Amino acid sequence: MSVKSNTAKSIIVSSWINNLDHNKHNKKFIQFTVPQVKKIDILLPLRNWLNNLEIHDPSFAHKLCKLIPTQCPFARTVKIFNIKLFTIPPLCKLNPLYDEVIGLRFRALCYLADQCGEDISSYC
Repeated sequence: MSVKSNTAKSIIVSSWINNLDHNKHNKKFIQFTVPQVKKIDILLPLRNWLNNLEIHDPSFAHKLCKLIPTQCPFARTVKIFNIKLFTIPPLCKLNPLYDEVIGLRFRALCYLADQCGEDISSYC
């Protein structure tokens, strides 16, 4: 398979075609162009904003570290009378902005530790 451009892919299909004298077989390549579907990411501006957000204020960094949890708060075990009924798995990975939010928290922790010289063990 060869790629012609960014938006289209070439597919080569081989077929056997009889010659006029029916004694020899020639291999002929038929080429089809299949357009690629472009994926639209509607969250891309928000992802870029979160990734490019710089932290220069210690109070803002503290607020971020308190606001964004270290572990997924949705994981629960439902019990009635000490009998385990079911477990709700962590659903944070379903959040499409999970990596960006966790990265923002990490940058806030790094700012507090490196730039401000504070002890961040209370946030871990």
